[in-house]
Amino acid sequence: MDVYLGLDVGKGEHHGTALTPAGKKVSDKPLPNSEPRLRELFQKLQARHGTVLVVVDQPASIGALPLAVARDAGCRVAYLPGLTMRRIADLYPGESKTDARDAAVIADAARTMPHTLRDLAPDDETVAELNMLVGFDDDLAGKVTRTKNRLRGLLTQIHPSLERVLGPRLDHPAVLFLLERYGSPAQLRKAGRRRLISMLQPKAPRMAERLVEDIFDALDEQTVVVPGTDAAALIVPSLAASLTAVLDQRQLLAARIEELLEAHPLSQVLTSMPGIEVRTAARILIDVGDGSGFATAGHLAAYAGLAPATRRSGSSIRSEHPSRRGNKQLKRAFYLAALVCLARRRIDVLFAMLRDGTFYEPPKIATA
Repeated sequence: MDVYLGLDVGKGEHHGTALTPAGKKVSDKPLPNSEPRLRELFQKLQARHGTVLVVVDQPASIGALPLAVARDAGCRVAYLPGLTMRRIADLYPGESKTDARDAAVIADAARTMPHTLRDLAPDDETVAELNMLVGFDDDLAGKVTRTKNRLRGLLTQIHPSLERVLGPRLDHPAVLFLLERYGSPAQLRKAGRRRLISMLQPKAPRMAERLVEDIFDALDEQTVVVPGTDAAALIVPSLAASLTAVLDQRQLLAARIEELLEAHPLSQVLTSMPGIEVRTAARILIDVGDGSGFATAGHLAAYAGLAPATRRSGSSIRSEHPSRRGNKQLKRAFYLAALVCLARRRIDVLFAMLRDGTFYEPPKIATA
């Protein structure tokens, strides 16, 4: 590279610092987040110095436009993970945290520590759309968890026995349908067994009668009315309706994610491994791609935070423990797809599948 351009990206403005291989600063200024100004800088650096490597600390969202313009202008691009950048920044004098300093750290790290960079292959339209949809789905999943916890907390406060019946079933549309219409124990009892069964039968034909019996058994266990029950009767239906809407959104997203995933050439390779379903495969495709950015399975395991960390100090401390670093979303995807003790081994298998473009083959059992 003839120039290393570090970009500390921001929503409305970036800061760019450009260094030569010898460490001489040839540009250091803020840049509006607009194509004309970005393109002007990239072309000026190319004309004066030659090949330019543009390095960002955030490749998605606010960093998407600079990367797209850099590629279109013929620059090379790379990514310095934010956590890595913060650790490297500790090696430099001063404790200030400014855009200019961060841009200088990024540029100097690219110049002196190229092994810390990650290659950024151009995203195809499928992966870019998957990235956006999966990110939105992650947000919705968090909202589902928060709403469920709020609902269960309210039910536990006013009627613990009822919560034990309905709380674990909040994913079922019949239970949410019921809570949208009857938000308090008194309202459920007033509706009566027959009406509740007839209402639930179309949505839960197998469990309607059993669920209603469980509800009335729970109602019979508590005769006192806890203070706040009337207020909860107003909140519970609203939370149930909100939860229903978010779950419906996730279903629509899941259908689109599956459609996009099936169109990708690596889809069948990924889903051939037991335990890897649509959302997990999409997360792997977004964060790992075809695996070409990792030299070995060990590098991929370290990136996912699944390589054990060794602690040794003389003869008194010798241990290995799970790493706290790595891509947390990718790590969670593997934990969901396998037991913790198998997650590291699955990294090796996945790396070989992506490298060779081969399908998963179950291990052969030796026969005597």
